[in-house]
Amino acid sequence: MNPIKINIIFLLAKSRLNQAGKCPIRCRITYLQKRHEFATGLFIDPNNWFCKQQQAKPPNEENSIINSQLSLIKNNINQAFLFLQLQKQDFNVEQIYKQYAGETQNEDKTLMDALSYHNNRMKKLIGIEVAFTTWEKYHQTQIHISDFIWYKYRKKDILLKELTSNFINEYEYYLKTEKKFMISTVFKCIQRLRRVIKMAIAMDYLTKDPFILYHAKEPHKEIVYLSVEELNRLESYPFASDRLSQVRDMFIFCCYTGLAYTEMANLKPENLIKHPDGSVCIEMCRQKTQRNFVVPLLKKAQSIIHKYQNDNQLLPIITNQRFNAYLKEIADIVNINKRLTHHIARKTFATTILLYNDVPIEIVSELLGHSKISITQEHYAKVMQSKISEHMNKLEEKLG
Repeated sequence: MNPIKINIIFLLAKSRLNQAGKCPIRCRITYLQKRHEFATGLFIDPNNWFCKQQQAKPPNEENSIINSQLSLIKNNINQAFLFLQLQKQDFNVEQIYKQYAGETQNEDKTLMDALSYHNNRMKKLIGIEVAFTTWEKYHQTQIHISDFIWYKYRKKDILLKELTSNFINEYEYYLKTEKKFMISTVFKCIQRLRRVIKMAIAMDYLTKDPFILYHAKEPHKEIVYLSVEELNRLESYPFASDRLSQVRDMFIFCCYTGLAYTEMANLKPENLIKHPDGSVCIEMCRQKTQRNFVVPLLKKAQSIIHKYQNDNQLLPIITNQRFNAYLKEIADIVNINKRLTHHIARKTFATTILLYNDVPIEIVSELLGHSKISITQEHYAKVMQSKISEHMNKLEEKLG
């Protein structure tokens, strides 16, 4: 089989004569029946150009310089062509020209290239505008995708241009059936992949969005929180164990402040700000969103701090895993038929303490340290709907 060749010819743009009666010499590269034409920067009298010989005549100093320059251009194009052949990858006439011109080649990127680029940039932003846990989730997503590519295609990577909506559907199916992930976890994994794909499109690594035909319905998780009755029962229960009593107090503290576990664990005396009117607030930065927030301390939260405060720490120190393990034990003892975790305290603060006591959603969003009010509205839509119904019933009574 004859090797595929490149064709290089020089031609005149006779319609662009300058004032000296000379026209530009252009170069045309043809490869795989595709052309790329560009200006050489050289000009010649049309009468001195011999197309068949691809030379300037008659021999003189000016024509010799032109012939030397054209020969150099042709040699450099051939060298660029040879270089791309040695790469053992498919290429086109545009890439031959870019290689000749010294432009950066926008080589075909792989999905792992895009994921690594995205995650490495995100890693450098940890502590600046990204939380470590956020980067960790994207890192895990990269591992899941790598596992899927090997499982489905028996290779370590796939070109971005090979991605289709079917790839995404199969990846979703794999997460559900092989990884056994919950629907909400699957949705988050797909959502993170989508963000990386958007980045790849923005950087011209990818021209077609494989998500165009993909449609996923976002799962709506039921908000789990303690009712007023459950919260009162938990507060008043006389635990015999100091260990369980401490964890209960810390959980109750978060029910009245809305602190996430990380903020609770990092709470220091310097985070307490006393105001001239005697009120006390917690001022902190929410690690997940890197957003500063202020929470006024209610009396029940203050009493728990007074109980445990020392010079360095406001609350006892305990790992999140152990904290949740003790909460499971507490739920069994107090007969709360809910899977009690630290995060439920934050949900209880937003609902039972704030929304059910008619605190406006804008203030709830601010106290929770959410980056957008839409996040608060989305999470607590059902709770807000019940409050709307309650207010409408009161209005109905007033209107008689």
